[in-house]
Amino acid sequence: MMFNLAPSFIPLTGEDRRFPVRRIYCVGRNYLDHIREMGGDEREPPFFFQKPADALVLDGACVPYPSATEDFQHEVELVLAIGTRGRNIETGDAARFVCAVGVGIDLTRRDLQLKARDRGRPWEPGKSFDHSAVCSELLPWAAPHLPEHGLIELSVNDEVRQTADLGQLIWSCAEIVSQLSRQYLLMPGDLIYTGTPAGVGALRPGDQVVAEAQQIGSVRISIGEPAAG
Repeated sequence: MMFNLAPSFIPLTGEDRRFPVRRIYCVGRNYLDHIREMGGDEREPPFFFQKPADALVLDGACVPYPSATEDFQHEVELVLAIGTRGRNIETGDAARFVCAVGVGIDLTRRDLQLKARDRGRPWEPGKSFDHSAVCSELLPWAAPHLPEHGLIELSVNDEVRQTADLGQLIWSCAEIVSQLSRQYLLMPGDLIYTGTPAGVGALRPGDQVVAEAQQIGSVRISIGEPAAG
């Protein structure tokens, strides 16, 4: 019996080395306009959920339309890559724990997510499935502050679906790192998807999807037919 125990890796822009992925954390409800389009409580702080590391999808991949859903949707997000171990990190120190940034797509089985939400159950069926975590190459980051402004958008078949500025995040990148580090020990290899703006929508086989973050990077995927077997 053979087991594939190889970790997932992401290329680093301009470097030969790659980023080994340990965990993937995602933030729920972090743009006000997205909270409103989903009918959520605007006063609630964001919360965190996880995707498996082997759900990672890189640039140029064809993602099979997932099983068990009739509402497969896209969510564009800024991604932070943790390079230094940390717990109980202060907001002002957050940047030194992040070694790279990128742009990602949190692929979602929306119908399953909403059923779980309405029943007070975990979101895993809607969020943590195969091929659900798309990520660009990672841009090495050594600035004293994490990204605070810049255009982030997603298009499907050359039509812009989502567009926002990172300044619209309810909780800043630094605040997200700080809050998450109070719930988990952050380790090198962790990715943090920081939330999505309004404009989420359905994907279908044949769609060409591009996500971009200004001066950070871009990632392109296509949506294929459901996987056989």
